[in-house]
Amino acid sequence: MAGLAKGYNLILHSMAVVAGVLIFTAFVMIVIDVSMRIMGFSPPAFTIAIVEYILLYFTMLAAPWLVRIKGHVFIDAITQFFPPLIKMLAAKLVYTICIVSASIFCYYSFGLLVDAWVEGTLDVRGIDMPQWSLFLPIPVCFFFVAIEFGRFLIGLDDMYGDRTDVKEAM
Repeated sequence: MAGLAKGYNLILHSMAVVAGVLIFTAFVMIVIDVSMRIMGFSPPAFTIAIVEYILLYFTMLAAPWLVRIKGHVFIDAITQFFPPLIKMLAAKLVYTICIVSASIFCYYSFGLLVDAWVEGTLDVRGIDMPQWSLFLPIPVCFFFVAIEFGRFLIGLDDMYGDRTDVKEAM
């Protein structure tokens, strides 16, 4: 079981590292594109399309890690005033809703991925890309998001716990 957890953590952190590399790559591509325009050159037509893909991949790849470190957006302004039992029950309800929501997104985006793969459709912008590559990170990452909220649900961690855990996880 420890090996499985270690492998899972490696995948989770690798996705976060890839997200970081991708966002830096997008930054470099944008700087090069703008610099070329300022100097009077015509930048590559594919830059905008690739940066759009990078933004999708960055968002999806970072999402499970952000849930793990409690870096995602959530509001605890109301729950902080709840008695401990009500706070715990509200948290379990929120975790369940998040798991169900992430699972629904995973299911339907997987259907879109399979359809795009089978039909062989292309996403035509500055560069022709197979449309399945647009959908690829979505079901995978929502699956990992559901697992992360599942960790909260079974009690391995608490989303409403001490926010200093965020600094330690980084």
